[in-house]
Amino acid sequence: MNTISLNAKNAIPEIPKRGMPITIITGFLGSGKTTLLNQILQNKQDLKVAVLVNEFGDINIDSQLLISVDEAMMELSNGCICCTINDGLVDAVYRVLEREDPIDYLVIETTGVADPLPIILTFLGTELRDLTNLDSIITVVDAEAFDEKHFDSEAALRQITYGDIILLNKIDLVKPEKIQELENFIHDVKSGAKILHTQYGEVALPLILDVSLTPIHKYIVTDDEDRHNHDHKHEHDHKHEHDHKHEHHHHSDHLDNDGFVSISFQSNKPFDVHKFEHFLTEEIPKNVFRAKGILWFSDSGLRHIFQLSGPRYTLHADEWPNQPKNQVVFIGRKLEASEIHAKLNECLL
Repeated sequence: MNTISLNAKNAIPEIPKRGMPITIITGFLGSGKTTLLNQILQNKQDLKVAVLVNEFGDINIDSQLLISVDEAMMELSNGCICCTINDGLVDAVYRVLEREDPIDYLVIETTGVADPLPIILTFLGTELRDLTNLDSIITVVDAEAFDEKHFDSEAALRQITYGDIILLNKIDLVKPEKIQELENFIHDVKSGAKILHTQYGEVALPLILDVSLTPIHKYIVTDDEDRHNHDHKHEHDHKHEHDHKHEHHHHSDHLDNDGFVSISFQSNKPFDVHKFEHFLTEEIPKNVFRAKGILWFSDSGLRHIFQLSGPRYTLHADEWPNQPKNQVVFIGRKLEASEIHAKLNECLL
């Protein structure tokens, strides 16, 4: 079958002034969200874009992998974005809105296990509705790794359900029959979904920015259960204070249902590359869905960016911007931190 040829360097659309446009990038673990975000930042031309990145884990790896976005990039507090959304997200958006140097566009990258609905409702169910314009929800799908097991995850299914644009990413790794199968499944889940084919997250920006695809009217009345109990109220005056202290005790239903855990490992000692490779090929727990990190190997003076999605992993070397150290995060189901830590410690010199 023919695929859509997309040129990531197409001209940017003019952004009209009707509230700061918001694009939310979601997608299951390892689908390519950060790669897409980097494509947007590299090809934004004169558009001033602010970025909010959130990760499920104690170490924010993604923020270290983004191209420089200076002070416009903010990190939300650790944990799944929909667990902290009514605290961290609202305040972070206000900090963007109140900048002296106005921002043209805000892009939010969620965790791979986030349910997009609470994020959508934060923009449409709070005072942010009058200050922002929710433009589209982009769901990135890994065309190679996608299978029915993904949808043992409630969050993964909801990411497609609420996606306005579905990017079938990594299509160079699959056969046309698999692409057709994925498209059929997506249309069954989300009738009328706009599906684009991509490799390495490369997509013409006019296809995904300022497209007005979010059906805002459908979210105005939403039942309390769908809100996931995220109905805290925020009061903001014109100057908006950011030093709120929040008590936050509720759980994320979808994480309870999905059973995901995140295990972080850091060390100021280098890995032996052969021992670490043995760990990846022979000892890594089968329930690890996703891993990523910044690695330091004893026989190399370079920083190694580590990405694992399912059975496939990559290492990309570049220069260290700071003092070398090992930082890696593993995400999966029913993982034992003590087991992973012990195996990784055996890889250290």
